[in-house]
Amino acid sequence: MSIKKNYLESKPECKVTFKLAKKFVNSANEVNLVGEFNNWDKQRTPMKKLKNGDFSVTVNLDKGSNYQFKYLIDNKEWINEPEADQYAANEFQGENSIVII
Repeated sequence: MSIKKNYLESKPECKVTFKLAKKFVNSANEVNLVGEFNNWDKQRTPMKKLKNGDFSVTVNLDKGSNYQFKYLIDNKEWINEPEADQYAANEFQGENSIVII
C-alpha cells in the first residue's frame, strides 16, 4: 500500500494517488476509497484494478488539509493504510487513516 502526493503549482491542490497492493485484498473484485473528501460515500471513489491485481485511484485534495479515510473491500471489509501520515480513533472503537496534504 502506498500514498503518493504530487503538489500542483498552479492550484491550491495536491494529486494524491492511493495504491492498495494485491496481497492486502486477496481476490477482491471491488475496492473503494472512502473518506471525508467524499463524505464517506462508499461508492463515490472506486479504485481501478490493475493488471497485477493491485488497486489504485488518484484524487485531487486541497492543500493545507487533513483527511480521514479507509479502504472498503467488496463492500464488507474495512482496512486502513499502513503508510498513512497519522491515525485517529473513530466512533466504531477502531481507527481511521489520515492523509496530511
